[in-house]
Amino acid sequence: MKNITLKTIQDVTGGKVYNGRGNMDTEVSAIIHDSRKVSDNCVFLCIKGERTDGHNYAKQVLDNGALAVICERKLPLAGPYVLVDSVLEAAQKIAAFYRKTTGIKVVGITGSVGKTSTKEFVAAVLAKRYRVHKTKGNLNNQWGVPFTLFGIDDRTEVAVVEMGISDHGEMNELARMARPDIAVITNIGESHLEHFGTREGILQAKSEIFNYMDQNGKIVLNGDDDKLSTIVSARGIRPSFFGMGNGCHVSAQKVVDKGLAGTEFDMIMRDGGGKMSVHIELPVPGIQNIYNALAAADVGLMMGISPMQIKAALAGLKNADGRGNIITTKSFMILDDCYNASPKSMESSIDLLQKMPGRKVAILGDMLELGELSDKLHFRVGKYAAKAGTDVIVCVGTRSEKTYMAARMSTDNQVELFHDNEECIDALPAILEPGDSILVKASNSMHFYEIVDALKEM
Repeated sequence: MKNITLKTIQDVTGGKVYNGRGNMDTEVSAIIHDSRKVSDNCVFLCIKGERTDGHNYAKQVLDNGALAVICERKLPLAGPYVLVDSVLEAAQKIAAFYRKTTGIKVVGITGSVGKTSTKEFVAAVLAKRYRVHKTKGNLNNQWGVPFTLFGIDDRTEVAVVEMGISDHGEMNELARMARPDIAVITNIGESHLEHFGTREGILQAKSEIFNYMDQNGKIVLNGDDDKLSTIVSARGIRPSFFGMGNGCHVSAQKVVDKGLAGTEFDMIMRDGGGKMSVHIELPVPGIQNIYNALAAADVGLMMGISPMQIKAALAGLKNADGRGNIITTKSFMILDDCYNASPKSMESSIDLLQKMPGRKVAILGDMLELGELSDKLHFRVGKYAAKAGTDVIVCVGTRSEKTYMAARMSTDNQVELFHDNEECIDALPAILEPGDSILVKASNSMHFYEIVDALKEM
């Protein structure tokens, strides 16, 4: 980090520094929340979590070389600390200030489905020309975005920031911190309907990503999404669209689905009345990844990445764990897509399962935050899995009772229901056969990684 001192933190947060004499102008090396990662002159955030309270580690981190801690109550410390009303708000204010001082380009990415994959695709494309800093994993929320911004250093030229929300007003706060020069929205789906009510509500909330862009900014939207395609202008910026349609700035034609080997397509780029085509070989499976690739290409072209560099970057991609990752064991082929789930992504993963060898087994869990449409959407997924020809459908969780009911009504194939992961894992040896291909998918809080881990040992 640079340009951040204890005096800066005091001024930006409105907090009060105690025991700071002689240290007010010392430059902060890093801002952390893990007491095991203390470095000289770092600042430690005393975060109160469900299992532990960072305030309990304040003396330890100061003894180990931290410059100061930021806390919400007075502490009996000999070293410097900054007292604030809210550590979260303080972190966000510091992150917003720090982002302004960096002078780098920021690409902000949001959407209902595909944020993390698109972030990885965009970062890979931009890395062909720039030194790129990106969100780690899916640290995309009110805490994650500040820590992503804190990771920007003197070498960073572009930051790719994933921005996820679950309620009204959150995107505005993330946008205030990140101030994206390029804003990408992947799609408007049905995730978080519990809080937003309708897809129109989700569109409105996601569109807050534009609120802190200047007139020189760029907007990249999915032109095949019925909600996003209605956006003609935002803050005076006309969006660039990607998708399968001829009206998109970057589009895909002559798509060849190669199953687990990925896809091939001609990427068409239109600009100033002209167009050019580049043949893309995308090694990650699933038609949905074509959209992620097109979004990354659109951003890359805006940032001066050549079409051939984009082609090379996309050819070297692979899926991350829990996001459509293929795992081959001595007994099974596992489609590990357990990180998150929405109705649309469930259906895409079920489609991919059908292209895998052997019997097709879908282990499907609860999709959360779907509000009053939860029963209807779980029922839809169960019917979809059955109609797709899935040989065995295993449903896990309370909400998934509707998935089970729909599947039982729609197929004569085997359909099972379990209340929790443990019950499911205990029953799987009697359900599965060697050579099965198995999809494992649910919302992250269902902890379906436990099922993936168990399958690896069977």
